[in-house]
Amino acid sequence: GGGGFLGGPGERQIELDRRMLMDRVVRIKKELKEVERTRHIQRGNRQRGEVPTIALIGYTNAGKSTLFNRLTGAGVLSKDMLFATLDPTMRAITLPSGREAVLADTVGFISQLPTELVEAFKSTLEEVVQADLLLHVHDSASPLVAEEAGDVHDVLGDLGLDEEAQEQRLLSVLNKSDLLDDDDEQSDILDNLVPGAARVSALTGNGTDDLLADIDRHLGAGRRSAKIIIGPADGAARAWLFDRGQVRQSEMSDAGDMCLEVSMEEADWARFHARWPELAT
Repeated sequence: GGGGFLGGPGERQIELDRRMLMDRVVRIKKELKEVERTRHIQRGNRQRGEVPTIALIGYTNAGKSTLFNRLTGAGVLSKDMLFATLDPTMRAITLPSGREAVLADTVGFISQLPTELVEAFKSTLEEVVQADLLLHVHDSASPLVAEEAGDVHDVLGDLGLDEEAQEQRLLSVLNKSDLLDDDDEQSDILDNLVPGAARVSALTGNGTDDLLADIDRHLGAGRRSAKIIIGPADGAARAWLFDRGQVRQSEMSDAGDMCLEVSMEEADWARFHARWPELAT
């Protein structure tokens, strides 16, 4: 009888725990749906504004959120925890050229990520698939850095990014460089893994200026810079350039003409040339 008396409350507690877990699962699924809806709206707005998106990716604990904090000055949660970042936090950053971009912090990737888990976090991982640039953050001090990089590439493949797409859109950065010695054999491993990658310390900020310059150059590929003289009667052209291009400098002459130094995508330059051929010289 005593055993039955003890078993009853225990069983009720198990059922209570199960119900609480199920409620939590339902709540998280609703949150993920809302995240997906919000991201879809925001992504459309960014695409219309021609603002490039940079997604921070990497193995769990590579220091993505710490690097995000360093580059944006935002106080984002930074934990040694899988999926500590559920909703990809986004912030606008200004690159050395003056160009605006959106930096997105995403969930950490782990080895042998179950397919159903990838599906569950699809809404947060969509930022990776849609990003203009994938900033792959490596933990320089990890003895398994090569294996971890391979796991990240595998997850990207699961998300539908083949090797060619990864090669075109991926830029590697070696984080935690403050933990390395110059004569460390780990440096040789890193040189073979990602030759020429920027070495930074998100903790101290060392190397981040070089990293931003690398990002700027990578995103600048396929863009054209030009100086364009806009007369007082060319208001529509001036508005178009400010809307579609990156105006780095503008000066007004005594005659009322405006000299604009503009950077824009080659496709936009072609559109501008077709619409205002007399200005696009």
